[in-house]
Amino acid sequence: MNDDLINKINELKKKHNTVILVHNYQLPEIQDIADFLGDSLELAIKASTTTAENIVFCGVDFMAESAKILNPDKNVIIPDKYAKCPMAHMVKTDDLIKLKKTYQEAEVVSYINTTAETKAITDICCTSANSVKVVKSRKSDKIIFVPDQHLGRYVQRLTPEKQLIIWPGLCPIHHRIRKNDILTLKEKHPKAEVLVHPECRLEVIDIADHALSTNGMVNYAKKSDSLEFIIGTEKELCYRLKNENPNKEFYSIKSAICPNMKKITLDKVLNSLKTLEPKVILLEEIMMKAKVPLKKMIEISRGD
Repeated sequence: MNDDLINKINELKKKHNTVILVHNYQLPEIQDIADFLGDSLELAIKASTTTAENIVFCGVDFMAESAKILNPDKNVIIPDKYAKCPMAHMVKTDDLIKLKKTYQEAEVVSYINTTAETKAITDICCTSANSVKVVKSRKSDKIIFVPDQHLGRYVQRLTPEKQLIIWPGLCPIHHRIRKNDILTLKEKHPKAEVLVHPECRLEVIDIADHALSTNGMVNYAKKSDSLEFIIGTEKELCYRLKNENPNKEFYSIKSAICPNMKKITLDKVLNSLKTLEPKVILLEEIMMKAKVPLKKMIEISRGD
C-alpha cells in the first residue's frame, strides 16, 4: 500500500516541480520520502536556497511559515494545517510589545519556534543549534528571549555576560522528560551516552553527556566511538539515527511523542501534491518584517 502511495507522490512531485522538506520528528514513512531531512535550522537554510516552484513542508506550522517567509514567491504547502506547535502559540504579540517597552534597551531573540507575527517584532531568530552564538552576537547586554524558558535558561548559563529576560513558554514534549526517565534508561544501558535536547529541563541537561539540537545529535552519533545512546528528545529521531548508524543502538523516551508532528501522513502528502493545498498564506507586511530576523540568523549560521 505504501509503495503505491510513494510512487504517486514521486510522480506528482516531479510534475509540479516540488521539494519535500521533512523534520526529524516526522513519522518514519514521512522521513523516507524526504528530499531534505533535518532540524529547524537546516530546513530553514534549505528553504532559502531551493529552486523548486513548490515546497511541501512536513513539520509543524511555524516551520512552514518560515519557509514561506524565505520564499514569498513560492507555494509552501503544509499537508495538515492543524499541525501546530503549542510553544509557538504561547507568545501573544501584544504582551511581547509591552515587554519591549519595559526593557527598551533589550534586543529580542526569538526561537525559530514562533509564529510569523512574533518574528515580525523580533531583532533576530535562533534555533537550538545556534542559540548561544546568536545571543553572544548581540550588542545589547539585555536580551528578551522568546519563548522557551528551558532553552533560555540553558543559554543564560553559557552567556553569563548577558542578562536574559526569559519568556515562560515551553515545549510540552521536552518538558515532560524527567531526570528519572534518563536514569532509568541509564540503569538498563550503563554504557550508553546520554544526548538530550536543550529544550529539556536543566535537571535533565545536568545529567546528560551532551545537550544538542537534533541535527547535532545526528552528527555526534556518527562520529562517536560509542555504540549505545540514550536520546532525550522526540522519539522519532531514533529512526533516523538507526538508519544512519545501523551498527549502533538508540534508546528513546517512549513518552516523548509530539502528536502534532504525527498529524502528517502519506495520504495527506499525496493529497497536498494533487491539490497544492493547503497553502501557507501570510500578510506581505508580516513576511517582510519577519524575513529580517530569519535572514540574520541564517547569516550567523553560515559565518557571514
